[in-house]
Amino acid sequence: MLKLIFMINRAEGMSYERFVDHHRNRHAPLFTSIPEAERHVRKYVVSHPVPAENYPPRAYDGLTEIWFEDWEGHDAFFASDNYRTLVNPDEARFIDMGSVAVMVTEEKEVI
Repeated sequence: MLKLIFMINRAEGMSYERFVDHHRNRHAPLFTSIPEAERHVRKYVVSHPVPAENYPPRAYDGLTEIWFEDWEGHDAFFASDNYRTLVNPDEARFIDMGSVAVMVTEEKEVI
């Protein structure tokens, strides 16, 4: 299983609350509404930091995790017209695209 992790910050001038709302309630439903998500994405998660004592301040405002069965599914999803014309343009509406950090992993469950 291939897992992509996108660590993201909010767009300039956007409040943290508005960023979280857009990510959870607008972008995530848009992402999952396209047929290619159902066809190729095995798991999709959005996460946002919560206040936590004894931990450093948040480095990012949120993260997105997307699981694919393989590179073929990954490539088909990101090359699809629906992703390129509907989902991708929405990302720039709430994400500071210049600060995005990406990690591609193979997950190994330990416990």
